[in-house]
Amino acid sequence: MAERRMFAKTIIDSDAFLDMPQSSQLLYFHLAMRADDDGFINNPKSIMRNVKCNEDDLKLLIVKKFLIPFESGVVVIKHWRIHNYIRSDRYKETKYKEEKASLGLDENNAYTQSKNDLVDKMDTNGIPVVYQMDTQYGDTQDRLGKDRLELNNINNVQKDTSKADARELFEKLWKLYPVKKGKGQVSDTAKIRLLKIGEEELLRAIERYKTELEKDADWRKPQNGSTFFNSGYVDYLDENYVPGKKDKPKNKNNNFKERDYDFSKLEKDLLNNG
Repeated sequence: MAERRMFAKTIIDSDAFLDMPQSSQLLYFHLAMRADDDGFINNPKSIMRNVKCNEDDLKLLIVKKFLIPFESGVVVIKHWRIHNYIRSDRYKETKYKEEKASLGLDENNAYTQSKNDLVDKMDTNGIPVVYQMDTQYGDTQDRLGKDRLELNNINNVQKDTSKADARELFEKLWKLYPVKKGKGQVSDTAKIRLLKIGEEELLRAIERYKTELEKDADWRKPQNGSTFFNSGYVDYLDENYVPGKKDKPKNKNNNFKERDYDFSKLEKDLLNNG
């Protein structure tokens, strides 16, 4: 099997291709690089997962007719013969002969469905009308569109719910924090981070901070609420907290040793010696 693959700019520069999400375009390139010499791939889902794409990207390539799927799970690059020409001495025929036999070639040398799937009639311009076979990935583009719309709606609801929960938790924590300054400077993103950490751990972090403030109130200036809830709490989380780490700094004269002096006696000695 040849190791090199080429891509025709007439395909990858088309609006139909460039209008797809970048993740779908990426998946197309990876599939094409791993296809056999006839453009067939027997593990599209494994490749999809390895390159961090998802099923929507695979389905979109099928709906946009950049891939043709089969019930066996194999897919073929529709425009394979436009992209690649492999010399006969290097060519190795695909193992998926049954799937290949069900395909035809159009006037541009792109794969089409078999003759059994072509409707024997012409449109007003005299062009054969081709109907795509039903597949395991969905019956029609409308069906896929509805599924995607429903998925987007679910995702939007989940995002809205997360924001609402994050704001509710933040309000509860804000009431417990001692310095209520800069509330408007705490973003929704920061609040969602708080939600992911969890209420119980954050309550412990606030109590730890308040305890240190009370102990060192004579020298330590408390953080504004905005500073604490954007990042200041990190040092007080369970995995980071070290008791006494931020205690009052010790005297820099580490070698100085306090002694008790009788200053009255010292003064008298000085006067007598004077």
